[in-house]
Amino acid sequence: MSFLNNIKIAVIGGGSWATALIKILCEQNNVQIRWWLRNQRDIEHIRKFHHNPSYLSDVVLSPKKIKVFEKTTEAVRGADYVILAVPAAFVQEALRDLSGKHLQGKRIVSAIKGMVPDQNMLITDWISKEFGIDLHETCVIAGPCHAEEVALEKQSYLSIASTECPSAEDFAKLMTCRYVTANPLDDLYGVEYAAVMKNIIALACGITHGLGYGDNFQAVLVSNAMQEIGNFVTALDPRERNMSSSAYLGDLLVTAYSQFSRNRLFGNMIGRGYSVKAAQLEMKMIAEGYYATKSITEMNKIHHVSLPITNAVYRILYEEQAPGMVMDELKKLLK
Repeated sequence: MSFLNNIKIAVIGGGSWATALIKILCEQNNVQIRWWLRNQRDIEHIRKFHHNPSYLSDVVLSPKKIKVFEKTTEAVRGADYVILAVPAAFVQEALRDLSGKHLQGKRIVSAIKGMVPDQNMLITDWISKEFGIDLHETCVIAGPCHAEEVALEKQSYLSIASTECPSAEDFAKLMTCRYVTANPLDDLYGVEYAAVMKNIIALACGITHGLGYGDNFQAVLVSNAMQEIGNFVTALDPRERNMSSSAYLGDLLVTAYSQFSRNRLFGNMIGRGYSVKAAQLEMKMIAEGYYATKSITEMNKIHHVSLPITNAVYRILYEEQAPGMVMDELKKLLK
């Protein structure tokens, strides 16, 4: 794909991450964006005032580079890339009007850090199965990067992963600008599974913070979590990979510690005594780790990897066991 030509990119999703990705893409001179949002009020507002009223509302959206669509079929028409940036739990609903013919010949980029809940599938695997897309034509976007810092133009880093590095390299060029560095790598599954699991760990960090555990404990929790993620990823996709690089460890750290982490916030509310339902109602955004905890736990019934932190979070969220009791048991297993 020539980078001298005008590149059309469809973005599916209207949240903070979708808005941040569009802001980055607007830094490129050779890009036109076709944006689909679910919310009709937001669509009309963006067309008139050129900013998203619901998420990252300070980000100015260029009307010369962005067209907003009400139908996904219209948004993806003529696009070279299709970026998926909706919560994993809603991806099936968001793409219900699309078929394989709508996505034929396009590169699919998942910016979703979760799994299709009822099928326990990675987004790239689900896209490949549902729409007949070759995995070589898919990429994933991982961190370490929070949308809120992109909005503030703070120096940020992205990891673009695919099965073959040239595919990732092409898209990494589009995602690189003066305040974002995007690095390509050829570990699609490793990056995608690590991105799913780091949200579970962020939930655990939030729960312990809500319970009053300090920084010392959370440092031990995160270091143990890195081993847990590495063991699970290796069990599912054994290959040589450096788990201490930013695509894995960096993404885990920013999600586990950042004030912008919705998973950490969700966990903190649980640790402070909120029920799962109450915490979900109070949060405006989706905590992907809630759904990921169930998916990874169910998958692990086949693989039998030792996942003490994931198991602890599952007991709290899905078995309604007392967070304090569960964490008292977990701390005895950490080293």
